[in-house]
Amino acid sequence: MHRIRMFAIAAVACCAACTPTGDPPERKPPEPQATQMRDAIQAPIERAKAVKDTMQQADEAQRSRIEAVTD
Repeated sequence: MHRIRMFAIAAVACCAACTPTGDPPERKPPEPQATQMRDAIQAPIERAKAVKDTMQQADEAQRSRIEAVTD
């Protein structure tokens, strides 16, 4: 009888050790890294487009001044 009681106590202790202690912690969704990466890639492209527009305007202005002088 003593062995059965010890076996039962050991079995309960093992089962108690294996059960989860409660609800798992809530997981937050990961931060959206794709938008950050896209923004990091697009920023220099947008700056280059702005410089291109400025350079084209300067080129047109220079060409019109050259045309005015040569005519």
